[in-house]
Amino acid sequence: MRSPMMSKKYLARFALMGAFLLAPCAVATEYVQAPGSTLAFATEYQGEVFVGRFPQFDTRLSFDPQQLATARLEVAITLAGADTDNIERDETLQGHDFFDVARSPVAHFSADRFRSLGDGRYVADGTLTLRGVSRPVALAFTWTPGERPVLTGRATVRRLDYGVGGGDWADTDLLPDAVAVSTRVVFVPVGE
Repeated sequence: MRSPMMSKKYLARFALMGAFLLAPCAVATEYVQAPGSTLAFATEYQGEVFVGRFPQFDTRLSFDPQQLATARLEVAITLAGADTDNIERDETLQGHDFFDVARSPVAHFSADRFRSLGDGRYVADGTLTLRGVSRPVALAFTWTPGERPVLTGRATVRRLDYGVGGGDWADTDLLPDAVAVSTRVVFVPVGE
């Protein structure tokens, strides 16, 4: 027969376990992209810097800074809308030598590994799929919380890894391999 002291000890343990099991698990907030978001790229041609924009892209984010293990980022980018304020250049970008929008109209970035750098700075280690080729890309970003939180990020994409600008365009003295990508995404929680 157990002593009253032993019974209380076991009851206390069960109560503690029950409280732990019933405690609500932290769930990351689900966000969708809101108007006012931007996605741009910058490179140079024969030493002259130019900037392009992707006016059509869609971003979904599951994020809680305290639960980075459950974070997920998905971005779909419509390539045909790339705009560099130069019609001839824009048509070239859409062609087979560059984005090849006839065969691959949408690029995708997906990340489910996130790291904190401190002070509201993070890195999303993900995969960019472009022209049917998938390669790792790290997106460094700052997170500004609020009713409409904002993700401001930067990444470097190696165009030749994806076959962008092959053939005569592969000359990196003419067109650098590294392309700077920047984004500012305004979010609203799903359902708002």
